[in-house]
Amino acid sequence: MLSISVIAVVFGVIFLAELPDKTALAGLMLGTRYRPSYVFVGVAAAFVVHVALAIAAGSLLTLLPHRWVQGVVGVLFLGGAAMLLFAKDDDEEEVRAPADQSFWKVSGAGFMLILVAEFGDLTQIMTANLAARYDAPVSVAIGAVLGLWAVAALGIFGGRLLMKRVPLPLITKAAAVVMVVLAALSLYEAATGAALL
Repeated sequence: MLSISVIAVVFGVIFLAELPDKTALAGLMLGTRYRPSYVFVGVAAAFVVHVALAIAAGSLLTLLPHRWVQGVVGVLFLGGAAMLLFAKDDDEEEVRAPADQSFWKVSGAGFMLILVAEFGDLTQIMTANLAARYDAPVSVAIGAVLGLWAVAALGIFGGRLLMKRVPLPLITKAAAVVMVVLAALSLYEAATGAALL
């Protein structure tokens, strides 16, 4: 059963967590060099693969007792918030430019970039956490995919404009605050056994 509230929460968390990520900047670089629609198709397909893997991992967590899952999820959300707040900026990832502008070459470059760069990334871990927290894999998957696609579209089609208007440190802090709130809710549920959301 689909839950609009779960989709909305997951969308917000994943969108904010992914926005300051270096892969959004890599998508921006590819989008400025090549046809943006071709780049987006490859990036979008790679994000679907990552969300599917994260949902599978999160669904396995739901086999554990509920209070344990909420405790683990709460700690992982706190870890994610700490990663956002205290991570140092890495050098930009090197983007290998495809030799020509064909659909398959450009979308393939976007797909491979995201497939490799995002494996085990914070948003993939957060998606698994959210899948375990809500036990609504389809709703979590839809929210996560839409959040990732929205960031990819912003980066590929309008990244330069966004970077001029919204400072990345502000986005990073907002994402960390959301994760701290989710951590607190999960840890409260683990301690009391009461479901809040």
